[in-house]
Amino acid sequence: MWSRIASLVASLCWLGCSASSRDVPAPMSDPYAELRARMVREQLVARGIRDARVLEAMGRVPRHELVPEAMRDEAYDDGPLPIGEGQTISQPYIVAAMSEAAALSGGERVLEVGTGSGYQAAVLSALAAEVYTIELEPVLAARAQRDLERLGCTNVHTRTGDGYAGWPDAAPFDAILVTAAPEHVPPALLEQLRIGGRLVIPVGDSGDQDLWLYTKSERGVERRHLFPVRFVPLRSHPDD
Repeated sequence: MWSRIASLVASLCWLGCSASSRDVPAPMSDPYAELRARMVREQLVARGIRDARVLEAMGRVPRHELVPEAMRDEAYDDGPLPIGEGQTISQPYIVAAMSEAAALSGGERVLEVGTGSGYQAAVLSALAAEVYTIELEPVLAARAQRDLERLGCTNVHTRTGDGYAGWPDAAPFDAILVTAAPEHVPPALLEQLRIGGRLVIPVGDSGDQDLWLYTKSERGVERRHLFPVRFVPLRSHPDD
């Protein structure tokens, strides 16, 4: 396993969301390739991310294309970045950890609540069959849709709307990832989770939040604590 990860990290470069191995550009064609590979080595592998598919996706998706242009040189730093409208793009490690917790094998239908810049959706695009992503802020939703289309993420469906309500007409989902923190788990999201599905969600107020993994079974819903986090609040409409 470790030899596979080491080999993967050594050879990472951007394929885009839907490119195949024969489309791999020359190593120097992407000036951010080394920064991205270093991010995978030092921020993800070093902190315990082990899912090879997640590492590969994080090593290929061009995070710098999904942040404000003035911040491109900071895109692979170890921290969140502002993206406008009072929102942020999550720290790379958090994106990787949530993706790993979703335990995707490639054939799943996934819901993301909180599109933001579109970065998490782009990573999920490489990990799942279909991705549905909801963003409350119309400006962010429109920008993310344009960027995801530009990057070739053809299996991502976007919607402007209230994440608390989920996406009922596309349910059930094999996994749901929430990228902003409600104080309580929205019941609609658990209802829209398939039996055997996994919900990865930060929960808590602005001063005390934890990331939880909920797994739905015939017997009910089980939850497991992952680690403390700090996310922007999940809002139900722009005036909250």
